[in-house]
Amino acid sequence: MVVRLILGLLITFVVLGLAGRRAKYLFDLIRSGQPVDRFDDLRARLWAQVKEVFGQRKLLKWSIPGAAHAFTFWGFVILLSVYIEAYGVLFDHDFHIPIIGRWSALGFVQDFIAVMVALSLGAFAIIRLRQNPEVRQRASRFYGSHTGGAWLILFMIFNVVWTMFVFRGAASALGYFPYESGAWVSLGVGELLEPLGHTANEWIESIALLAHIGVMLSFTIIILHSKHLHVFIAPINVSTKRLPDGLGPLLPMESGGQPIDFEEPDDDDVFGRGKIEDFTWKGMLDFATCTECGRCQSQCPAWNTGKPLSPKLVIMDLRDHLFAKAPYLIGGQDMPDHSGVDVLALAEGNGHHGVPESGYARVPEDSPAQATRPLVGTAEVGGVIDPDVLWSCTTCGACVEQCPVDIEHVDHIVDMRRYQVMIESEFPSELGTLFRNLENKGNPWGQNNSERMDWAKDLDFEVPVFDGELAEDVEYVYWIGCAGAFDDNAKKTVRATAELLHIAGVKYVVLGKEETCTGDPARRAGNEFLFQMMAQQTAEMLNTVFEGREPVKRKIITTCPHCMNTLAREYPQLEGMIPSFSGTNGHYEVLHHTQVLNRLVREGRLTPVKPADNDGAAPVTYHDPCYLGRHNKVYEPPRELVGAAGATLTEMPRHADRSLCCGAGGARMWMEEHIGKRINLERVDEALDTNAKEVVTGCPFCRVMITDGLVQRQSEDKGTDVKVRDVSQMLLESVKRGLPVSNG
Repeated sequence: MVVRLILGLLITFVVLGLAGRRAKYLFDLIRSGQPVDRFDDLRARLWAQVKEVFGQRKLLKWSIPGAAHAFTFWGFVILLSVYIEAYGVLFDHDFHIPIIGRWSALGFVQDFIAVMVALSLGAFAIIRLRQNPEVRQRASRFYGSHTGGAWLILFMIFNVVWTMFVFRGAASALGYFPYESGAWVSLGVGELLEPLGHTANEWIESIALLAHIGVMLSFTIIILHSKHLHVFIAPINVSTKRLPDGLGPLLPMESGGQPIDFEEPDDDDVFGRGKIEDFTWKGMLDFATCTECGRCQSQCPAWNTGKPLSPKLVIMDLRDHLFAKAPYLIGGQDMPDHSGVDVLALAEGNGHHGVPESGYARVPEDSPAQATRPLVGTAEVGGVIDPDVLWSCTTCGACVEQCPVDIEHVDHIVDMRRYQVMIESEFPSELGTLFRNLENKGNPWGQNNSERMDWAKDLDFEVPVFDGELAEDVEYVYWIGCAGAFDDNAKKTVRATAELLHIAGVKYVVLGKEETCTGDPARRAGNEFLFQMMAQQTAEMLNTVFEGREPVKRKIITTCPHCMNTLAREYPQLEGMIPSFSGTNGHYEVLHHTQVLNRLVREGRLTPVKPADNDGAAPVTYHDPCYLGRHNKVYEPPRELVGAAGATLTEMPRHADRSLCCGAGGARMWMEEHIGKRINLERVDEALDTNAKEVVTGCPFCRVMITDGLVQRQSEDKGTDVKVRDVSQMLLESVKRGLPVSNG
């Protein structure tokens, strides 16, 4: 009894000392990041903890692995009571937890959750064998992950379970077990061990007890030095995540925790992220929290079409670089001078670390060159993140949506883009044309602003244009957007929407030549200065339009989810940063046209009429735009309109919050795809596999990309009878069926 007490306490104090030292190291490293405020709205943050940590909300989106993880998580929580009992037994054979320690219900729950953990380990093992990256290569979501460490963790959890049952079973055989019933497995093991006799069971109980405690302590050290650090810090990461409804806006540029004044920046302001130490402490916490589960990778449109971007590998590379550079950040070591180092020679001697898509592997972990290597750069300069990786991102947000620990991949990618654009002037050549068009013409297409009302030509009613004063009965400003004004297919969408608003008797105005780009593509491309310049110009114009109106009556309709997201979610961020955003400026109620049209249908102001042969109506499939769906959580209104129009909706396998991006987001609308399969072709192939005769969407960018992909497939004699339309066009056709026919 005394010997095992001494051994148990000795290994505990040693491990706690080592764990405390490691925890302080991690705390100091993460704290070294740039400041950022993530402690607002404590109620929402507490609720996020309840839903996502204890409720396992995101994990349970994937049923089998989600359920297995939920049981394992709750196993960790509930089995803490077993470890309380174990440490108590070190001091007293008859120890039990006060008050509840002899309840049969507690014993049952302890044994039940341990059994479910064991079954979950089997599920995890099967999943990992089926997803073996050595066999499936890039098709495996574990490709690039540290699979050896994962198997070690499964083995350690297994050791927790069996040592628990042997220790408790021997205690039961000895008559020391606090539960007379309920703990069905432990009592069963006790019955099996009882014939061995008292002395044998005393030895078994002592050895199993110390083994049970030792496994837990070893587990703690392993966790603190591996990717399974998320066991401890994932709850913190979840509680300090961004709190938009949907993925919503990008974060404004800050330096030292304060917004950057682009007119008079401080000399020491950090523009974007050019070094690992430029990231905020929340970014560093993100890197350390990554579980390497690969859910983000499995959903990434770039990765799924053969490009080198894996959101998981980006975070892993940043994490590994952070830890490799830690001696220079918090360890007191001076930065070395390695300007003349041959990075390619280092890489050749580095062996095969990770996978080819991992930029971190270009420089050995223990090389002093880690301190001076560029954060973004090609293999020739030893960049941690390759430019092809950085610029493949469509900012669709599928990675953030699926991440079970709320890592903010898109924010980190855009922050690195900001540094490349604004400091290094290193970006794809096509973006130079985009930036010039935005600066000189006020739109990405480079068209003359005098052509902004061409879309309204030949309509059989007059489109009301703002004339300097907003009439009291005007309910909405109809924001046409650059695509609606200059793209031929998008013009059909804005025309159909205008006609539906006219039929419904909605009072609205358009701004005509007063409109300019909201700045969305500039911001996604990393040109924050240009974005703020355009935002200020647009805000000043909208303030003039809405002058005298209280914020709740500043309503805007747009057919472009990108404009919607920027006007509604990003302009309010800039209040206090740009003079024209002071007070109530920059705050508008912005609605997508499908939301307004769906409301009009529900109110009976628009009456769709189903086709006469509705029973045999050709099926349609709906493509969710990323900036309407994941970014703003608008999923149902477009689908309800499809149903109201009498169409049969056939969903693609990836839809709603798992929808595959069309490939246009993140300013990629204006960049060519040179690597892998075109993302729009991947999406078109999914649509054609549904056998739908029509693909409908609610975004002009998506329509362009899907139309282009369909044209290519039709040139290959595939989907020749399929067409692409906006939801508004389908609704207009249905509404017109119910209108009286004019005799001219």
